[in-house]
Amino acid sequence: MTKIMKEVLASTSKLSGPVHEILSDAQLVKQGAEAKVYKAILFPTPSIFIPSSEDGSPSTSNPPPPAPVPVLLKYRFAKGYRHATLDNILTRQRLTTEARALVRCLRAGVRVPRLQIVDIRQGVLGLEWIEGWSVREVLGGGQEDDEGAIEEEEEGEDGKEEPEEAVEDEEPVADKLRRLGISEDDMLLRIGDEIAKMHIAEIIHGDLTTSNMMVRLKTTSHGGAEEDAYEVVLIDFGLSSTSPLPEDRAVDLYVLERAFTSTHPVPLLPSGEEGVPHFVRVLDGYRRTIEARGKKGDWDRIEKRLEEVRLRGRKRSMVG
Repeated sequence: MTKIMKEVLASTSKLSGPVHEILSDAQLVKQGAEAKVYKAILFPTPSIFIPSSEDGSPSTSNPPPPAPVPVLLKYRFAKGYRHATLDNILTRQRLTTEARALVRCLRAGVRVPRLQIVDIRQGVLGLEWIEGWSVREVLGGGQEDDEGAIEEEEEGEDGKEEPEEAVEDEEPVADKLRRLGISEDDMLLRIGDEIAKMHIAEIIHGDLTTSNMMVRLKTTSHGGAEEDAYEVVLIDFGLSSTSPLPEDRAVDLYVLERAFTSTHPVPLLPSGEEGVPHFVRVLDGYRRTIEARGKKGDWDRIEKRLEEVRLRGRKRSMVG
């Protein structure tokens, strides 16, 4: 067993029962072609009270039991269209690859969800629940993959749907973050910074979109906001791989550039002219971190490859 896989197993929680029991009590959040996503609650092991006196009475200074922890469960279910043996092999490989990528990112200081559960046999990955908004929501691209979301419809006694109650318009996410002092430019720079740290760790995400990046507010232990009010967290490493090649890094960046182009148009200035594209800001943050932490000449090689990948992409679009 490799060293990194030992860290994967060491970073997971020991379950008191089968994982399927946790899944049965979890809330289905989303379903895709490869996996189902659930939100579950884990109850940590209760504290053990050690007698502090000869008569066996418990000490009054023992800390309270830990609070329940919300987790995201990613269940790679069996595919009926594949041979059972092949399906098991693919499920184990993809789940192991995702877990290894997350551990490697955590070791490199990349902000990603922490691992809570790894059950290779049942195809379940348990991750830290990230409370916040996707970058797609923040930039006004709307909530994503509505067809994959699970919604419960309220029905009346006669089986008909109850009319929805009028709900006051909530404050847009971008306005809320702006009120907290979080600027769009700074967020885009941080996105580039996190991607650069991930690439320096030789991890290729494989599906970089604004849907797979979360903005999470940070709070102190007293409940107040920290001076550094938020962080950008990269999620969904289901298509990740390991590679130090500039070509693979450039393709990763090109996928994100296409996502920005298709989902988030170039912002307009008050004068009516086009502003700076979002991806340019992301690339500024990426370049800054690669030049500061990467190997000498890394940025020049990646930039050259990115131009080549863009050229190939344009030719493919022209051919159709």
